[in-house]
Amino acid sequence: MTGYTPEQTPTKVLPDLSSNVSKKVQVADMFNNIAGKYDFLNHFLSLGIDKQWRKRAIKEMGEIKPKHILDVATGTGDLAIAATSLQPQKITGVDIAEKMLEAGREKIKAKNLDHLIELLPGDSEALPFKSDSFDGVMCAYGVRNFENLEAGLKEMNRVLRPGGKLVILEFSKPETFPIKQLFGIYFKFLLPWIGRLVSKHHRAYTYLPESVKAFPQGKEFCSILKDCGYIKPKAKALTFGITTLYTAYKQ
Repeated sequence: MTGYTPEQTPTKVLPDLSSNVSKKVQVADMFNNIAGKYDFLNHFLSLGIDKQWRKRAIKEMGEIKPKHILDVATGTGDLAIAATSLQPQKITGVDIAEKMLEAGREKIKAKNLDHLIELLPGDSEALPFKSDSFDGVMCAYGVRNFENLEAGLKEMNRVLRPGGKLVILEFSKPETFPIKQLFGIYFKFLLPWIGRLVSKHHRAYTYLPESVKAFPQGKEFCSILKDCGYIKPKAKALTFGITTLYTAYKQ
């Protein structure tokens, strides 16, 4: 068992420190507010490397040749769109932010992929699907925003078929010099400034580095995956540890 508990820091890092509403409501409101600028900022602030990270995640998912894929916290659907390269029968994306889903549906329709990808409102902690429904479940940069990390991971496990694969991309903290120092400066000062300037949202891109700092990573997150019922969890650091690619299976 890991020493991490849901009451610890990841849950307490909030988009709006002055609000009395739940983290879940705050996260949905935050992403609804920045939905129009989200894709631009995502690619700009990562210098376009985020596209390569998604390709790595999809390559891992392709190992099981999935026919039915669930993308949790799908946002505007970038990972779901990337997964079409695997030629599955169906990709379903869920998110709690409706405006993010609206932006995603527009992209999917423009790419003539609406016959293959369906985006639905859905909460990671109460997924509206039967158990053992999906060959693969994936999530890019969303688990950090769960109000209850374990509840969300267990729900993802529930809807995954036995032998199915979990693939997660999440930001992490580089640990080697000088990347650690350079990334720290960029993440703490430059990224929030650019994010505020473009999105006009005061806290969204300050919350990002704070939530990354609080989130369990590497071996600690793999331990949490085990506690949530997954087997063979692995963590692969990408781009000097800026992002980590996690994989695991349902027994």
